[in-house]
Amino acid sequence: MYRALRLLARSRPLVRAPAAALASAPGLGGAAVPSFWPPNAARMASQNSFRIEYDTFGELKVPNDKYYGAQTVRSTMNFKIGGVTERMPTPVIKAFGILKRAAAEVNQDYGLDPKIANAIMKAADEVAEGKLNDHFPLVVWQTGSGTQTNMNVNEVISNRAIEMLGGELGSKIPVHPNDHVNKSQSSNDTFPTAMHIAAAIEVHEVLLPGLQKLHDALDAKSKEFAQIIKIGRTHTQDAVPLTLGQEFSGYVQQVKYAMTRIKAAMPRIYELAAGGTAVGTGLNTRIGFAEKVAAKVAALTGLPFVTAPNKFEALAAHDALVELSGAMNTTACSLMKIANDIRFLGSGPRSGLGELILPENEPGSSIMPVSFTENCVVGIQANTERINKLMNESLMLVTALNPHIGYDKAAKIAKTAHKNGSTLKETAIELGYLTAEQFDEWVKPKDMLGPK
Repeated sequence: MYRALRLLARSRPLVRAPAAALASAPGLGGAAVPSFWPPNAARMASQNSFRIEYDTFGELKVPNDKYYGAQTVRSTMNFKIGGVTERMPTPVIKAFGILKRAAAEVNQDYGLDPKIANAIMKAADEVAEGKLNDHFPLVVWQTGSGTQTNMNVNEVISNRAIEMLGGELGSKIPVHPNDHVNKSQSSNDTFPTAMHIAAAIEVHEVLLPGLQKLHDALDAKSKEFAQIIKIGRTHTQDAVPLTLGQEFSGYVQQVKYAMTRIKAAMPRIYELAAGGTAVGTGLNTRIGFAEKVAAKVAALTGLPFVTAPNKFEALAAHDALVELSGAMNTTACSLMKIANDIRFLGSGPRSGLGELILPENEPGSSIMPVSFTENCVVGIQANTERINKLMNESLMLVTALNPHIGYDKAAKIAKTAHKNGSTLKETAIELGYLTAEQFDEWVKPKDMLGPK
């Protein structure tokens, strides 16, 4: 428990703390303490804005108003990269809080002092609830295992628990960041576990609800536009008719498939590496620890987390996250396609297609809606006048004549009409291929919307 102090003893003179002082130390409650104490351990700096804490490399100044400790400070010194916008994402920190709480609860089952375990759980809950976000200054640029962030979390929970128990910040007494908060854990299994927890929570609380909301809004528009017939396009070139509702139904299906793909990737995300410790063997854990931690995390989140069946894979690879990322990448491509289509169909107001009227939210916002579902999709209107004009002027309606006069004659009608700037009907009659009555009977856009 006190290996940091033992290492410090090799390079710094120690003084024996009076027995009476040790017995009355805040938060110790008469518990056993080391026989030697570093001089002024975690002492306050003279200006009272910093306290002095130690790691195995020596002493460091830690801001008095922060719960993190020496290892976190050292990381800020070693990785002066990025800034506030590149800090470790809050969902990962909250996920760590959930994990540390679950681990403390399980460790209590295996003999951890209930007083210490309860303090850790309370502090971890505050982390999970986002109440201590200001105490996590580290950026994503750090070692690959995430050791610095794991220790940042351990230090914050340790010091907050110490404070709850009436102890001195930075003393590591009676709650040690390694021996207690990180008990039966390693950065190598906690960080992958936190990533999985964070990803699962974000998928269920943000991504899937957002996609469902978009799906429902597009579906409502598909039904609203079901009777509006328009000209279709392939590669922006005129094609045969379809309804605006059919066009929107394609977007609905894309979003539906996006949700299906994401859900299909989740079973591997629910598998947690916790309990694998440093290399996957589970060294320094108890039998059943991994399973119990996963069960606790599942209970805390309401998501079906389980322990990973193979901890070596869970630690050494992130294939599950790559798989989920792939599903999200496909989703992003779908959303880009949908947004670009709507932007294209709403182009104008005078020189573009202008088939859709997009909501006007602020100056210039008709081409830049700030929140796609709420501020764009739900307010889209069909410009039926423009839609009808473009459809009636399209040469592709000639396709309806193919079964009656053949491809060659239909193609000649279209090319001649395009060359002369005349309508299909006028050209067909002029070429003598059919009568006006036949044209009106055979060329009906509403009859061109599906197989017969």
